[in-house]
Amino acid sequence: MQIRANTVLPAERRRITLHTADGLELFGELALPSEAAVAATVVCCHPLPTHGGNMDSHLLRKAAWRLPALAGVAVVRFNTRGTRSAEGESQGEFDGGDLERYDVAAALDAVEAADLPAPWLLGWSFGSELVLRYGDEDPSVAGGFLISPPLKRAGDADLLRWAEVGKPLVAIVPEHDDYLQPAEAKERFALAPQARVVPIVGAKHLLVGFADEVLDELAATVVPGIGPLAREHDAIVAAPPPWA
Repeated sequence: MQIRANTVLPAERRRITLHTADGLELFGELALPSEAAVAATVVCCHPLPTHGGNMDSHLLRKAAWRLPALAGVAVVRFNTRGTRSAEGESQGEFDGGDLERYDVAAALDAVEAADLPAPWLLGWSFGSELVLRYGDEDPSVAGGFLISPPLKRAGDADLLRWAEVGKPLVAIVPEHDDYLQPAEAKERFALAPQARVVPIVGAKHLLVGFADEVLDELAATVVPGIGPLAREHDAIVAAPPPWA
């Protein structure tokens, strides 16, 4: 059967609670491969919550619905402090990306507690700035995967720190992005020589209609050697199963 925008593939899905160093509980989900060993882990940092971003933003939802079955990748999604989605709400209040450093740390603590391998931080828009600002601090982080990075709250100093640690960075940059387009992105990311800028021709900031391209690039980044993801699957389920 063809995999469509709202297709959900089999996985072991668990509701999780993240505990921050400043005493908050954050709502999240862990999606694991149901029939294979975990090849890598993706920790998702969502777009700006004051503009509707949350753990259910479409690319993050599709990553959790597809990658466990198609690439053997574990996917962690969570709502940063003060963020609500259809699934649940996290405690606290939005802090513009500052206290959210504790939210990123709490997600990585949960990955370590679950003994999941090779955690990559994925950040979309605002989430990409959390990755750039705080992802280099944790030695367990394998690399950063940035989608539509604005490079507003995060900037040159953060890229220089990533250059020092040398961990891989991939930036998915839509051709018609409202904030940062490919030509400028290549200039800005040159501060981190290991960074790779991937233009998405025809796309805008939200990448509606381009999920396949983004997820193909994500899978190939975190599981080296994997080809484009399958576009069909035998076991499509109507909706995610209830959390255990």
